[in-house]
Amino acid sequence: MATLPLTPERVFDSPALSGPIARGVKVSPDGGFITYLAPEPTNQFKLDLWIAPAVGGDPRRLVSGEAVEPSSQRLDESEKSRRERQRIAAVSGVVSYDWDQQGQRLLIPAGGELYTADPRTGEVARLTSAGSGATDARISPAGRYVSYVREQNLYVIDLREGRERALTTEGRGAVSFGVAEFVAQEEMGRYTGYWWAPGDEQIAYTKVDESPVELVPRLDVGPGGAEVSPQRYPRAGTANAHVSLFVRRMAHDAAAVPVDLGPSTDVYLARVHWSARGQELYVERESRDQRSLDLLRVDPATGRSSVILREERSPWVMLNSDFHALQDGDFIWGSERSGSHQLYLYHADGTLVRPITGGDAPVARGSLGGGVEAPGVVGVDEEEGRVYFMASRATPIERQLYAVSYRAPAEPVALTRGPGWWTAVMPRSAKVFVGSYSDPGTPPHTALYRADGQRLRWVEPNVLDAHHPYAPYAGRYPRPEFGVLRSPVGQDLHYVLQKPVDFDASRRYPAIVAVYGGPSAQFVARAWLDVRQKLFLEAGFLVFQLDNRGSANRDSAFEAAIAGGFGSVEVDDQIIGLDWLRSLSFVRADRIGVFGWSYGGYMALRMMTDPRSHLAAGAAGAPVTDWRQYDTHYTERYLGDPTARAAAYDAAGVLPRLGSLSGRLLLLHGMADDNVPLANSTAVMGALQAQGTPFDLMLYPGERHGVQGAGRQLHLYRTLLSFFRRELGDDADR
Repeated sequence: MATLPLTPERVFDSPALSGPIARGVKVSPDGGFITYLAPEPTNQFKLDLWIAPAVGGDPRRLVSGEAVEPSSQRLDESEKSRRERQRIAAVSGVVSYDWDQQGQRLLIPAGGELYTADPRTGEVARLTSAGSGATDARISPAGRYVSYVREQNLYVIDLREGRERALTTEGRGAVSFGVAEFVAQEEMGRYTGYWWAPGDEQIAYTKVDESPVELVPRLDVGPGGAEVSPQRYPRAGTANAHVSLFVRRMAHDAAAVPVDLGPSTDVYLARVHWSARGQELYVERESRDQRSLDLLRVDPATGRSSVILREERSPWVMLNSDFHALQDGDFIWGSERSGSHQLYLYHADGTLVRPITGGDAPVARGSLGGGVEAPGVVGVDEEEGRVYFMASRATPIERQLYAVSYRAPAEPVALTRGPGWWTAVMPRSAKVFVGSYSDPGTPPHTALYRADGQRLRWVEPNVLDAHHPYAPYAGRYPRPEFGVLRSPVGQDLHYVLQKPVDFDASRRYPAIVAVYGGPSAQFVARAWLDVRQKLFLEAGFLVFQLDNRGSANRDSAFEAAIAGGFGSVEVDDQIIGLDWLRSLSFVRADRIGVFGWSYGGYMALRMMTDPRSHLAAGAAGAPVTDWRQYDTHYTERYLGDPTARAAAYDAAGVLPRLGSLSGRLLLLHGMADDNVPLANSTAVMGALQAQGTPFDLMLYPGERHGVQGAGRQLHLYRTLLSFFRRELGDDADR
């Protein structure tokens, strides 16, 4: 079958090469509909909301992304920051939505405005006036209210009366209500600051006072000029925001009740949950050193709390999102106390009933920052006493959906199959699930299934046939090769190797190591691979990626190996990968480069300054170069308090190592980055200039931590290809 060469222009053109992937899939609470987001055929970065009946009938577009969020519309800073934290800044249109629990309407926040849609008629109505700036909007559980945050205060619209009401009015300056503070969004996987009780009678919400947080001037350089943006940025070892919690009844004359979170204000409000009947509030409180996590049971009428469960562990207690309240008062809880993340059943008073799962393979924990991923528990069927969860029980690079009884000991049963990667979502009833599957030869496809795994209907089959956008390139590249190397202490290090077009084992090829390397993330998976990496294969490069110690979806010992020493065991493992690459007869040992972004940018610099690497070139995007300048929750979890562990921070830095830089460096950074400020890269620029070392530089005016937009991403990959072709050579030796 003839194939076409893949170009950067095609990768960032529309329709998307991976086909019509269903995103943000949900089942309506009444089980009657499936809804999902899909890109427009002519703009893969603009999302529309689609709906399909659960039984019979074709999908139809319910809401046009362009209609509710035109391409010309500018988002306000709070919404841009929220999307950046949730890693959805690369798309626009309908990027999120919420069902009411009665299955009667959907809420669509877009462009700072709020819309409702009738799933049956398709009628779309606007709730707010122009320029409202509403963020984090939701429909209350009983469907009476729409809640949202605007201008640092929490508001509701009473849908019965058609009137807006401010629940808080004192939000201004450094004080906000109903929001998640910076580190909660960026590092803790908590993106909201308010929680409805069942029945719509009560709501819990945060008050965030950022006045203790250091005000760090950040130079934002955009296409139209530069301005100084003072940012409350909690650098490691400095003060965090003061977060308090309140409960308020929805009666107009009700007073807010403060929740007792304990004597110390230097703690993290990690999670908030209501009991199934709304009679109690559960709060997860994490210590500043992250070695203890308390579950508080709160009386919402008085705010009084008591600790009913405590997790204590060294080097840290990792957060998860697997608390699930049951109707009988018991709850399901996720913990790593056994050495891997597992599920446990508890009585309402914190008494352990029994473990639900066990073994070495962890239940999926979900993402803590760096991206939003569903938690391990995706559904609970209380009628059957069964919990449904995602896990990689056979191998870390594949994932399946499992079911197990939480009432009696039993072995989990896999409900999905196939040598690839599954994700799943369930409605509250847990009688069906929407599952999405992919592997390296299968782009993600999505269907509705019964809870026993029997497919009921396709949602988006995304068949890779002759009409698929990827069809002209299918079969052009050799199949990715997965394998395992060994860490210095004998742990499995999974890798994937991709070979270039027209690969010939008798020739020798340059190689690019694609690296991330940081904790709480996994990149090697038997799933549909990033089509952007195919551009390197097209240019004649091998692409190699390895998940080193510290990466996610492994046991606690594997992930904790990174404790106390950034740039240590991760680099050791990547060097093992480099040595293995060089041992292959078809690899040009003197023409190996590295590319990474964020922690991957940091790793690129650490590897290029390691005398064992002998790299010929490296591209470092948005790298942290001094961990004293990064945020509290992430950095202190792994390196501790910089005032007490200064040597660990010194050893983890990049600047003192630049004298040992090997190969040519390409440094890339967004000039309005509010996560890893540009100062991290300007420090590298100054140090290299002072020592007389040439380097390449590409800055992106107005861009934050990621480079967004089709044109700028096209420019980024053209820049990378040009750099690596020049430094590594795009021709293979015969």
